Amino acid sequence: MADLLVPLYKLPARSEGEFPDQNIQIRRPNTFEYSLVMEFIKNNFSQGWADETAATFGRQPISSFIATENGKTVGFAAFDSTHKAFFGPTGVAVSHRGKGIGKALLIASLWGLADLGYAYAIIGSAGPVEFYQKTVGAIIIPDSSPGVYANLLDRS
Repeated sequence: MADLLVPLYKLPARSEGEFPDQNIQIRRPNTFEYSLVMEFIKNNFSQGWADETAATFGRQPISSFIATENGKTVGFAAFDSTHKAFFGPTGVAVSHRGKGIGKALLIASLWGLADLGYAYAIIGSAGPVEFYQKTVGAIIIPDSSPGVYANLLDRS
């Protein structure tokens, strides 16, 4: 899958994707929530994604966001983690997909990168390319596949 480039100076409003009428909250996790967030990622996605996101807890401010519903983690997004200016990994629990949570996590994270001074973000090995193009104006970076993830360690 190709990498995408996102111009951070053209982002949707920070408030887009908020959930005022629901019990869903998008926020940065606290350091004391580390184990809960890593458990959610490992159980719903992969150990590799948990490992990537773990690096975000060593930064100030933490360079990830979580989505919670009634105090329970239902989604996450990391940025500036494995590589500078990169967005991802990100994921939403199967039970909560289709509610705009992924979009809200994406926008919050990209604003987080803009706040760090970046003009552009990279979405590495992007899955739903059309979603990123429509939501944040992402463009495909030519000849970017397999990109920085080409030399992955064999986890078997």
